Amino acid sequence: MQPFKYKPPRVNAGDLRTPVTFYEYAPNPGPEPGEQEKQVLYDCMAKVDEVWLKDLELAKSNGTLSDVTLTVRDPLQDYIPSDDHYLSIDAPEYRNKRYNIKHVQPDLQNKKFITVVGRLVK
Repeated sequence: MQPFKYKPPRVNAGDLRTPVTFYEYAPNPGPEPGEQEKQVLYDCMAKVDEVWLKDLELAKSNGTLSDVTLTVRDPLQDYIPSDDHYLSIDAPEYRNKRYNIKHVQPDLQNKKFITVVGRLVK
């Protein structure tokens, strides 16, 4: 029989250090192209991961070098992220950058968190 060995969780609440805001945007009124912020949907703290170094070449070939992966506490029914929403990260490295939500999935290692993948909007 194999002895029990404790494995700490991959993400815990102490890793959530970066403020993140989820937005909904609407088209500008009138003939001018573009979008404007419609309303703030949800504010939370997140763990931000960029493209991993081991996946760097694959990310370059796919054009996903500017994608960002967030791990946030599962908001349950308070907020359900969708690909129509945008997010902004309140950190000096991410100022004035807006990300469109590309993919949302539950964190299978820890059901208390979800993983959100965002693509940089130019």
